[in-house]
Amino acid sequence: MTDRERFVRTLTGRPVDRVPFIKVFGGTNAVLPHWEKEYPGLSSTIDELLGFEGAFRGWGATAVNMRLSQTGTPEVLEESNSRRVLKHKDGSVDIREKSGDYHHQTIEWPVKNRQDWERIREEHLQADDTTRFPADWPELVVEYRTRDYPLQLSHGGVYGFVRNLMGDERLLFTFYDDPDLVHEMMDTYTDMALHLWEKMVGEVDFDLIECWEDMASKNGAFISPTMFREFMTPNYQRIAAFASEHGIEIILVDSDGYIDDLAGLMLEAGVTAMYPFEVGAGCNVPVVRERYPDIGIIGGLNKQVMAYGKREIDAEVGKAREFIQMGRYVPGLDHFVLSDVPFENYRYFMERLREVVMANS
Repeated sequence: MTDRERFVRTLTGRPVDRVPFIKVFGGTNAVLPHWEKEYPGLSSTIDELLGFEGAFRGWGATAVNMRLSQTGTPEVLEESNSRRVLKHKDGSVDIREKSGDYHHQTIEWPVKNRQDWERIREEHLQADDTTRFPADWPELVVEYRTRDYPLQLSHGGVYGFVRNLMGDERLLFTFYDDPDLVHEMMDTYTDMALHLWEKMVGEVDFDLIECWEDMASKNGAFISPTMFREFMTPNYQRIAAFASEHGIEIILVDSDGYIDDLAGLMLEAGVTAMYPFEVGAGCNVPVVRERYPDIGIIGGLNKQVMAYGKREIDAEVGKAREFIQMGRYVPGLDHFVLSDVPFENYRYFMERLREVVMANS
């Protein structure tokens, strides 16, 4: 069974020889600087060393730009030994820290009113912008057609896309102050995504659609079920209809925070899987599985135990055995590893997890 088949069949509840062993968060996607300093070359060899399967997180993404285009090179407003402050052509300003676990903070958002949105829409959201496709797209198509790993169509999120233009606080007020604007922004972005996807599925078969939302804190979703159904459900139904038409079985949503309750709303709207189910935010994989037996789950293993020791790691990895038996579950960390984790602990965690996966074959 290929990595591609195993991933799709696991998340859709069909028989598999075993579940996938993928990094989700980590591997070549996130080798910490002190790991690379201790083990030169680790950043390019870690996936092979630990035996990770698949591509990128375990499933691949294309290089097609699904975000704002024609944004050019940002202007450096300030730079020091520790950080850079950048102003982007869309109007946003952010701080990029040069070290530490949290590298990025937006301090000025590009959309403050309808006029800002209309400028963004006209200048940066053209679906027919040829620069959205990489120059080597024809060569990539050849690779994709012969791949053995799952490949996604990307969506910047129904909530997530607007959040990245307005920031959470302004967006949450705008739901009440100008709901038509929120509807328009969400609908326009999904229109663009569907247009680009139509071009892509004409050349490549895809396995999943991934939507980035990050619409929850440890207290749950930022919007109510009523607001979700009014503003988000219609666009997810459009995404689900596209997926059904083109034989794509998985619609996967990425959201941090406590998403156990959100999973029910997503499932109702047509979503079939979610991740990463952060333990520190209160997510509980067995509870979600019991409440929503038809939703696929990725992640749910506490990254923080890797900062402690082997006893804590063994206990957390042991949970994966139980979760796998529940079905529709792909084991993985619940987010990126922090800098207090030595590589030896990360390696131990992943080697133990691989043993669990292979023992369930």
